[in-house]
Amino acid sequence: MAKCSKDVSSNRNKSRKAYFNAPSSVRRVMMSAPLSKDLVEKYGVKRLPVRKADQVLVVRGSKKGQEGTISSVYRLKYAIQLEKLTREKSNGASVPINIHPSKVVITKLHLDKNRKALIARKGGKVDEE
Repeated sequence: MAKCSKDVSSNRNKSRKAYFNAPSSVRRVMMSAPLSKDLVEKYGVKRLPVRKADQVLVVRGSKKGQEGTISSVYRLKYAIQLEKLTREKSNGASVPINIHPSKVVITKLHLDKNRKALIARKGGKVDEE
């Protein structure tokens, strides 16, 4: 099968290099998560970059079905951490569990003027409260 675009490399080494050496601004876009069905209907946008204070539902992995608020977005590791998702260390301390943003669904957006502008730029509809 022929390539669809000559401008994009199919080389695995180049793809991995671009992924692991991406700057923070590019990682933000890569760390997008799908919106829930009712949010897609409400805003007309399918995916948005995750950010702190969004509420998400885990849809893949051993923590499937758990819901929580994003406490931090760890761009260097391509991971997000939820407030309620922690594990106990052997010394009794609790540490947050890292989850990849593609394994969650955003159920409630934290909206501010920048987020509303982003939705409008993507062709979505934002109700001005």
